[in-house]
Amino acid sequence: MEQYDVVIVGAGLAGLYCAQNLGAAGVRVMLIDRKTNLDGAVHTTGIFVRRTLEDFDLPEDCLGPAVRQVSLYSPKRRRQDMESQFDEFRVGRMGLLYQRYLSRAVMNGVRWSPATLFGGGEANANGSRIRLTTGGKDWEVQTRFLIGADGAQSRVGAALGLDQNQEWIVGLEEVYSGVPLDGAPRFHCFLDAKLSPGYLAWVVHDGEEVHLGVGGYVEHFKPTEALELFRRSVAGSVVDLSKSRLLEKRGGRIPVGGVLRRIANERGLLIGDAAGAVSPLTAGGLDPCLRLSRMAANVIIAAMRANDPAMLNQYSGELFRARFVSRLWMRRIIAKVRRQAWLELACAAMRLPGLSSIARHVFFGRGSFPDVPLEADNKAPLERPV
Repeated sequence: MEQYDVVIVGAGLAGLYCAQNLGAAGVRVMLIDRKTNLDGAVHTTGIFVRRTLEDFDLPEDCLGPAVRQVSLYSPKRRRQDMESQFDEFRVGRMGLLYQRYLSRAVMNGVRWSPATLFGGGEANANGSRIRLTTGGKDWEVQTRFLIGADGAQSRVGAALGLDQNQEWIVGLEEVYSGVPLDGAPRFHCFLDAKLSPGYLAWVVHDGEEVHLGVGGYVEHFKPTEALELFRRSVAGSVVDLSKSRLLEKRGGRIPVGGVLRRIANERGLLIGDAAGAVSPLTAGGLDPCLRLSRMAANVIIAAMRANDPAMLNQYSGELFRARFVSRLWMRRIIAKVRRQAWLELACAAMRLPGLSSIARHVFFGRGSFPDVPLEADNKAPLERPV
């Protein structure tokens, strides 16, 4: 039976980034995903914010042009324009970025197993015995640690007995090319309780691609119908789609209940959406995805160097939840907003001179998922069970 130090289930941004960091440290990693190709079926809009761009070395050719301008629209389409002096957003070309990170991981010795399904696992003296299926063939591997990067409804989390996401919104998006840009790249955000209950609708136009989407609580709207209605409402007024080419459609669940409390035990841990590492307020997930994946890799390496699986207990959701108490409360309030009049009033308030800073802080604030330092001997060799 094949043996690994770490098996990572899910090759989205979280799994790929964690895999390449572990591989670079000499950890024996197997990365699996049910998809055959990573450049298809992308589930994220891919908007990277300024602090992520400053703190992580993202490949330049995997990013679109910088966006500094934001327009916020009320339900009656009253518009509030804002501009930053910094490059606040860049939209990732996620398929290309996934392929780049996969190449780096493989170069670092990570074994890549596409079109592979995770069938569960059982604990044993040396970690977990994992059941997999590839091409209709069942097989098993042994791993010291198991990492779940398999999305909002994590099967790995269930197998490890860790916490599960209970609250999410659903996002649906279309990506277009060939759309003329009038002016500078811009991020258009629409507050509308009918189109996007509990969240927002958006158009991001960076001059190369247009991302057009809606998101909200699925029990209060029909995403496909809402997206079609939104597209018709902005075509010709906000963007000219008459000669555009539809590149792809994206969609998926976005957890908004905050980082789960119990995201690790001595057998493994969760990262990305599986850990609830998404901003409860903005639903932005790429910054916490990268930071938590980096921390997960570090804690695994530290546990191996100390030959102490209990060190994974340093990786706790309680370290992060206190940081987001206000955002969790605001999420609860937003979830209950059903009347357009309330949203209209809120947008009117944010246009007032004294309160406009609130809108600017939401879009341009540099608050981020915290980086938590770990106590570890970075020079000790990696230890493996005999």
